Amino acid sequence: MTSELWRELQNSLKYNFRNPDLLRSALSHKSFVNENLDYRGGDNERLEFLGDAVLDLVVSDRMFRLVPELAEGEMTRVRAEVVSEKNLAKLGRNIGLGRNLYLGKGERLTGGQDKDSLLADALEAVFGAIYLDGGYDAVHGAVINLLSGQIDQAVERKRGLDYKTRLQELVQARYGVVPVYVLQDICGPDHGRIYQVGVCFAEQSYGPGIGRTKKKAEQEAARLALKVLEE
Repeated sequence: MTSELWRELQNSLKYNFRNPDLLRSALSHKSFVNENLDYRGGDNERLEFLGDAVLDLVVSDRMFRLVPELAEGEMTRVRAEVVSEKNLAKLGRNIGLGRNLYLGKGERLTGGQDKDSLLADALEAVFGAIYLDGGYDAVHGAVINLLSGQIDQAVERKRGLDYKTRLQELVQARYGVVPVYVLQDICGPDHGRIYQVGVCFAEQSYGPGIGRTKKKAEQEAARLALKVLEE
């Protein structure tokens, strides 16, 4: 049964391990290792650490090449969404990772095979194991196989938001308030008005944004505020 489950898992990953001991370690929770003193393999914590770094690199590389104009702050938000515990756990369930986990009795009795934290950690460990077993190209292929659609969709969602919308999302999440735009000045002739707008929140003022319409000036003010917050 184990070999059949492993075969299904590797088919889902589109990667076959040359060293099956690496896969076994990636699937072994510390509770299992602690309860089975004759088990010669290690638990998956070190592989998880490595897999986390590899996953960040592959996702960042995909974004960097997919949309060259994507700003650093946008890339950070996209990556955080894609590699979140919730999302990785969902992917783990999709490929049947839970039924492959080696868990201690206590973890198994309390539903450890379906816990978000254990599934996410195990998936990262699997990526770390693939990297050790086959190198960067191998783990790049496995990650892209599972996450490319989500990366692309997350990039499009973030890229499709204008500066005002993005600023409002960030300010509401960080401060629990809504940005307020203040028209500071209008100058120039009727056919060439120039608007100057500031944006205020959390007892701070940012900008001013300058534009030929009030809306453009507000967008510029939001862009300047985002730049400060993201730095």
